[in-house]
Amino acid sequence: MKKRILSVITICALIVSAASCGGNTAPASTTAAVQTEQAATEPAATEAAATEASKEDETSAEPEQTEAAPAAEEKVIPDDTPYTIEGGITDRMKALADYIDGNRARLAKVFKKAQAGEPITVAYLGGSITQGSSAGPTTCYAYLTTKWLEEKFPDSKITYVNAGIGATGSYIGVFRTDRDVLSQNPDLVFIDFSVNDTVEHTERNIASYDGVIRKLWSADCAPAIVTVAMTMDDGTSFQDYHSEVCKAYDIPMISYHDAILDAIDNGHIKWTDISDDNIHPNTVGHSVLTEIITSYLQKVLDELDTIDTEHESDLSEVYKSDKFSTAYIVVPGDPQNVNETGWEDKQDELFGNFGGFWRAISKDGSFEGVEPLKFEVEAKSIGLFYGKMTSNGGTFDVIVDGETVKTINSDFKGGWGSYVEAEEIIDFDECGTHTVEISVHTGEKAVVLISALALTK
Repeated sequence: MKKRILSVITICALIVSAASCGGNTAPASTTAAVQTEQAATEPAATEAAATEASKEDETSAEPEQTEAAPAAEEKVIPDDTPYTIEGGITDRMKALADYIDGNRARLAKVFKKAQAGEPITVAYLGGSITQGSSAGPTTCYAYLTTKWLEEKFPDSKITYVNAGIGATGSYIGVFRTDRDVLSQNPDLVFIDFSVNDTVEHTERNIASYDGVIRKLWSADCAPAIVTVAMTMDDGTSFQDYHSEVCKAYDIPMISYHDAILDAIDNGHIKWTDISDDNIHPNTVGHSVLTEIITSYLQKVLDELDTIDTEHESDLSEVYKSDKFSTAYIVVPGDPQNVNETGWEDKQDELFGNFGGFWRAISKDGSFEGVEPLKFEVEAKSIGLFYGKMTSNGGTFDVIVDGETVKTINSDFKGGWGSYVEAEEIIDFDECGTHTVEISVHTGEKAVVLISALALTK
């Protein structure tokens, strides 16, 4: 007999309307991570340690819920059958992975475009799993999924964009969306931030994820969106929260979390078969993840002629927040009003896979000649991306309109590695002109690194 699992969908009805300023968003950096045969990688420990560190202070939380929506159609999950990695994923795993079938109109349009021999661009936005940590540039799921698409559509030229950056979640992701993804005019975008988003910043991460989807959906290139939900070895994942956003907008979600943990719970495989740490799939894990993703894509391809392409998902009502619809970043080299006296402007260097940074260094703690890094910006909210440093990370004040709003210690001595951290600084009721200053503390040998201002209008 087949087991039946009834999924009851609950949708939050909170609608937040955000006022916006007129004018276009600021120009973005042109260092988008477009790749055809390679993707940068970081040490496997990057995301794992970042997530583990945040978990220590977390408490369990449930997705926000209001009144229940009508019950969804009954989802049939096949009985368990033997599974081996060599034998390929089972029907049960396919059914579990098909977490939200979603509206497939845009995806069908992309496939028909490729079938007609027209070129398409496929982008992957996420953290270090997307980037390829513990696997490699040509054995990560993003690259392998693109190769599968090339085999299915041999007459279409497919451009591969890997926009994965380790230790980054939805908050950093929404500010990167313009620079690293939409600048390439993608036809199809895969999103995964499910192990980097944590309940340490639950509301911020839900709103940011909402913002990523809305920003992509409303872009002129009108890309199809497919979301992916990953997991840690103990089941930790932001899937429950992300899925509420996807359900609200009828966006497809593929759950590696449900499929792989079920196979482990039933004794078919061990976590160590598919991962060398507690979070990142290894080469085998990426191969299995690719099978899971392409199984869903194959189902869409098989049903292509029956999919309604006239009626797309309706994002007219905001699920969580429209705050990040105008999100953009200011990085070195952007045409902004910046006073950087005494700071090194490293436009052509990478830190944490971000292009460019400002850096102030003092060997004696005096920071002689280093003036506050000063910006004049138009913004409704202000955030900051800065370097969390394992060696001599300095302390600095963030001053907005003459008042110290936050003091940040960037030291990460003894940590797993230096990386880009994000901090929300201040929100305003309306968009306006503001002065932002980064003023370093003197007294000890230190380095302060600023990657970007994160702004909304």
